[in-house]
Amino acid sequence: MNKSKLGDRTMELTAIYHRPESEYAYLYKDKTMHIRIRTKKDDIESISLHYGDPFIFIEDHYEAIKKMSKVTSDALFDYWQAEISVGYARLQYLFELKDKQAQSILYGDKGCVENTLANLHYEGNGFKIPYIHEIDACHVPDWVAKTVWYQIFPERFANGNPEISPEGALAWDSSIKPKTSDFFGGDLQGIIDHLDYLQDLGITGLYLCPIFESPSNHKYNTTDYFEIDRHFGDKKTFRKLVEEAHQRGMKIMLDAVFNHIGDQSPQWQDVLKHGEDSVYKDWFHIQEFPVSKDKLGDPRKLPYHTFAFASYMPKLNTANPQVRDYLLSVATYWIEEFDIDAWRLDVANEVDHQFWRDFRKAVLAKKPELYILGEVWHTSQPWLNGDEFHAVMNYPLSDSIKDYFLRGVKKSHQFIDEINSQSMYYRQQISEVMFNLLDSHDTERILATAKGDIQLVKSALACLFLQRGTPCFYYGTELELGGGPDPDCRRVMPWERVSDTNEMLIFMKKLIQLRKSVSDIIQHGTYRLKVIKPDVVSLAWDYDGQKIQAIFNQSSENYLVDRDSVALASHCQELEQQLAILPKGFVIFYSGEIKSEKKILV
Repeated sequence: MNKSKLGDRTMELTAIYHRPESEYAYLYKDKTMHIRIRTKKDDIESISLHYGDPFIFIEDHYEAIKKMSKVTSDALFDYWQAEISVGYARLQYLFELKDKQAQSILYGDKGCVENTLANLHYEGNGFKIPYIHEIDACHVPDWVAKTVWYQIFPERFANGNPEISPEGALAWDSSIKPKTSDFFGGDLQGIIDHLDYLQDLGITGLYLCPIFESPSNHKYNTTDYFEIDRHFGDKKTFRKLVEEAHQRGMKIMLDAVFNHIGDQSPQWQDVLKHGEDSVYKDWFHIQEFPVSKDKLGDPRKLPYHTFAFASYMPKLNTANPQVRDYLLSVATYWIEEFDIDAWRLDVANEVDHQFWRDFRKAVLAKKPELYILGEVWHTSQPWLNGDEFHAVMNYPLSDSIKDYFLRGVKKSHQFIDEINSQSMYYRQQISEVMFNLLDSHDTERILATAKGDIQLVKSALACLFLQRGTPCFYYGTELELGGGPDPDCRRVMPWERVSDTNEMLIFMKKLIQLRKSVSDIIQHGTYRLKVIKPDVVSLAWDYDGQKIQAIFNQSSENYLVDRDSVALASHCQELEQQLAILPKGFVIFYSGEIKSEKKILV
């Protein structure tokens, strides 16, 4: 290669990035490959993908050329993609990049080279995927992308059986700010009693925080993974919950706390009693013996590893074969015996990767369409390569939406850059089942983040429900339940607010119905996010001739739009021929039909 000629180019070569067998080159579905490449923003005019079978190449060079599409951009980069089919399950390919001055280069396994016929025809320059194995692809359950989740903190949702409530349970009053040690008496029967309410709301998936035996109200310090906590009910009640949920078309997701265990568990108690002679001593990350109470004063000097320096949650050694077998038996037991549909994996990023690979094999052997969701708060490519989780809780998306709509600390272009960048984090099938949320039992409630402004909350929720992935909202959001950080975010459900005239409840029903109607467009379509006026953002999806567009007005002035094809509008004023989107309001346009629902202005 002639380095001097390459050096004369105006394009930024150091910004060009591609990696085979990653989120940049992967089997999507139906023998279709997605090929992506990253370039400096506004640097490249066009990219052509030369590709074909490597053995045909030896005889006759590349079989085909396909022009790549610039699918999105962020603050620094443009992202390009091509969808191709490969006849013989083998692939060799090379990128031809042209800048805006019509200069071009080739980019492949050897890096950037001059665009000459000799370099195009040189076998060593091409990227290679030697054989495309279906078993190595990232497979996801088909049902997840169409699911609307509802997160329940069981102790605070509903008290269906007061006889099993903890002693000293407080009155069911959502104005009470709960303390860490408070109990209110929520249980599984309470959830069963309100399944019709959840069905009417439009919910198709229930995510339950831990329900296993534990001394706390949150149950993240497990005593016995094989038993339902006595204050929540029993296995008979849980079986009824699963069966009745399934009858209503709802999936059930349980919370698996496998990073750590409770200090009241028999395993840890045995360690405390017998020390180095305990048969369970290798179940934990113990740094020194004895593990005595006099060493628990300073959390950072504990003689054993824990979750977040919390002495009552000793960390499990999941690399230990006995621990692994025990936890896998837990995971498969609740599938086999109760037919649960999903596992949410608490503190998933602190558990070794090999355990999660074993976990995936074990649970999918019992139920191939089970959904595996990891709790990871940051970018998560290492866990999403097809051999561990199907998805993670999408907190980066949550932060971006809250920063823009609720906190007002991001400008429109910053918000768009972040969303666009996140859309390229993972393979598309992974993005289709990402668990999208705005708040949870671990965060302050979105109403608190919005400083009580319910209109901002509506805009944020609408934006969330129009993102690729599976949306979830936290119990009570539909009833304007407030609350600051943990434990205040865990107030009891304000059932007294349920009525046919509750505006927020009406809004959520309409939003959920809309999401169900357009889920195929969002799952499979192409999107565009752009600023159409300062602080006015358009989000559009297009798929198979169907279109959906949302316009969010975060400016201080009204924004006028046509009234045609309005599916959902909030904080708008009807004019003769137009609709004025007031500040903080939004409009969603949809060309299709909303099933059994009229268009609505709320």
